[in-house]
Amino acid sequence: MIFILIVTTFVVSAILTKYFSLSTSRLSSMDTPNARSLHTIPTPIGGGIAILTALIIPTVYLHLPLYGLMMGILLLAGIAFIDDHHPLPALYRFIVQGIAAYCLLQDFSFWHDVNIVYVSIAFFSIIWMINLYNFMDGMDGFAGGMAVIGFGTFAILGGLAEHTLFMNMNLMIASAVGGFLVFNFPPAKIFMGDVGSSCLGFLVAGFSLWGIQENIFSLWVAVLLFSPFIVDATVTLLHRMLKREKVWQAHKSHYYQRVVTLGWGHQRTVLLEYVLMLSCSMSALLATSILPFFEIWCLVWGGIYLLLMFAVYRLE
Repeated sequence: MIFILIVTTFVVSAILTKYFSLSTSRLSSMDTPNARSLHTIPTPIGGGIAILTALIIPTVYLHLPLYGLMMGILLLAGIAFIDDHHPLPALYRFIVQGIAAYCLLQDFSFWHDVNIVYVSIAFFSIIWMINLYNFMDGMDGFAGGMAVIGFGTFAILGGLAEHTLFMNMNLMIASAVGGFLVFNFPPAKIFMGDVGSSCLGFLVAGFSLWGIQENIFSLWVAVLLFSPFIVDATVTLLHRMLKREKVWQAHKSHYYQRVVTLGWGHQRTVLLEYVLMLSCSMSALLATSILPFFEIWCLVWGGIYLLLMFAVYRLE
């Protein structure tokens, strides 16, 4: 039955993504290129709706107990859908993101036993992950690939810990995004839009907290797994803040954007990013089962990311 659900989720996502990529679709709007864009022609952005719709059946069948997570998804998808069609002030989006983060924290009992400092860090980390994933959704196949590899690895970790529900739900998310990725791999026929990117970022935060609460993995393993997005987005934000740039304005200064504009193109760059993501996935699996040494992995991956950043500067 789980195999049937995986296949069904993939097929439903792919069919809906194909439909939303057509100009005749009423729910899908067009992403017009701007200062942040790496594409040059208007492209449909209904992929996120396809992903979330495909997840309804497996979520109901598997009885996902995270009601705060599901409420947060509805809120984020709703405000993102409105913003995709009629741009809203950033304040409105942040308010809804804050409500969604509050709802998510209610799912996890261990936050009730820690002080306000840790709860505040968790709260703002959820909001950062929502926006971080949105920032990194700017290249064909990029955000979708990170989701397939990231949630796929979560599924393996859940299987190793014999947590069936956690494993199966992550398989469903990876399958739904996989159906979308069929039409998003370079050259992309459709984007996921804010509906997809913000909700995927929220799911990363939610499933990371769930895995930590169930002792499937530690926080730093989840951070390592999604570090290709976390490092690029965080370092770029800090760099722009130090230069006193308006960080809320569109830009093309993320490392992946800079590599694409240097002439590497979407496909070559995203394949290189996939290698990086898979390397992080293997490291997360090793860190959980064989080499659980936080300091060593920090040194190794800290050095790797410094070398990669230096390589981009050298290319420029």
